[in-house]
Amino acid sequence: MDNSANPTPNRDEPLQTVYGPPEQEPVLGEPGEYPYTRGPYPTMYRGRLWTMRQYAGFGDATATNERFKALLEAGQTGLSVAFDLPTQMGLDSDDPRALGEVGKVGVAIDSIEDMRALFGGIPLDRVTTSMTINSTAAILLLLYQLVAEEQGVEPAGLGGTVQNDILKEYAARGTYIYPPRPSMRLVTDLFAYCAVELPAWNTISISGYHIREAGSTAAQEIGFTIANALAYVEAAKRAGLDVDAFAPRLSFFWNAHSNFLEEIAKYRAARRLWARLMRERVGATNPASWKMRFHTQTAGSSLTAQQPLTNVVRTALEALSAVLGGTQSLHTNSFDEALGLPTEEAATLALRTQQIIAYESGVTDTVDPLAGSYVIERLTDELEAAALELIEWVDRNGGAVAAVENGLVQAEIEESAYRTARAIDAGEKAIVGVNRFQSGDGEDVPPLALDPNLERNQVARLESHRTARGDIAGELEAVRSAAGAEDNLLYPMKAALAAGATVGEVSDVLREVFGEYRP
Repeated sequence: MDNSANPTPNRDEPLQTVYGPPEQEPVLGEPGEYPYTRGPYPTMYRGRLWTMRQYAGFGDATATNERFKALLEAGQTGLSVAFDLPTQMGLDSDDPRALGEVGKVGVAIDSIEDMRALFGGIPLDRVTTSMTINSTAAILLLLYQLVAEEQGVEPAGLGGTVQNDILKEYAARGTYIYPPRPSMRLVTDLFAYCAVELPAWNTISISGYHIREAGSTAAQEIGFTIANALAYVEAAKRAGLDVDAFAPRLSFFWNAHSNFLEEIAKYRAARRLWARLMRERVGATNPASWKMRFHTQTAGSSLTAQQPLTNVVRTALEALSAVLGGTQSLHTNSFDEALGLPTEEAATLALRTQQIIAYESGVTDTVDPLAGSYVIERLTDELEAAALELIEWVDRNGGAVAAVENGLVQAEIEESAYRTARAIDAGEKAIVGVNRFQSGDGEDVPPLALDPNLERNQVARLESHRTARGDIAGELEAVRSAAGAEDNLLYPMKAALAAGATVGEVSDVLREVFGEYRP
């Protein structure tokens, strides 16, 4: 096992004072052509702007539905759902372990009744929806599909993304339920199900975002994320799936962090590295399998509770780096998120930030406007090389699943987070309002107030749902039987959810068969 302390360069060294022409020409190519350094599409934003997809979810389904409609009215072009912690962990709202967490960091979804309320009055054939959900990704996708069917939406017309990236949960975030290997089975079962049933759905959003939020460097964000992506590809191939059938539906999720130039180079390096690995290592032959398409969210970890209005500037610069790097969709954080859930006013201002970049800044008038910049091309090359070294280190340690099971990935991220924290504490890394330019005057930014009766009301609705439904024992037994065999789990899960089974009940059946993961 190669658990060396520094498996890959972190590119922490400062930039040179000035950059000149490189010794050899940068690997650029044309936009929309391999290796896609300059973007996955020939015209990029001249042909179509990125999807403006503000992340939203709090309280109950009705409250979040109202926020969705307000954002769509303000010009948002796609929905993005945040789920509360019990939903993420496969717990119903009346589970003792859910006490105090219902609706706090996202919307509470217990059953198909909640999903109906969440998307009531929103035509699912005319919006795309991203769902940030992992351990219970298959359950939430199936509930969404059931609601779309009730609306009369054809499966081929249902578009969106489910995060479904369980490996980064073990490494960086913690909302896992089952051990890694049965969790990987759920991922590949979802791939296979969507290939047949939901052909336009993006089956996974392989997330570097949370790896970066946990403290990784830019190079580690690329390297660990692509290592995870390769593990998903190999698992799907072992399950008998054709790589060129499922790989075009893979997508990525990156963190737009605070180092403006490095972040632009990061997106370009990741896109080029993925194309090379998919063509040369995996052997995919369909050019659509080589293209990295990705969503970006500005860095929550960069927001400060001190002088929170300065977060408007941070978010604008981070969003601009994502656009200059060629993102396909974007969420901009609200300035008050270091204090609590965003208010509607703050969320609208975050959306306006994207709209100003899109319609006023001029950066969308030409593709990859910083191509050929000495510093951008040098950084792109350096980040690609550093990320590749890290992927090779993961390979030497048995691949992404084994490296996570052995705690190696977690240790590397923790070390990087520690170095950053020390630099901030020592004043070596400047954070305006925190260790530089502090102000004694507090800014009055009232947080969003949640209904104090939220949890009680959600539990009452859940009890009413259970009382009104029929017997579901047979449907849950079918899920249990499939989990103990090799059948695709999504088909019996869908039947159980349609009959009224809850998120917690389906998850509990899988807990009985798979067990729970304890690191």
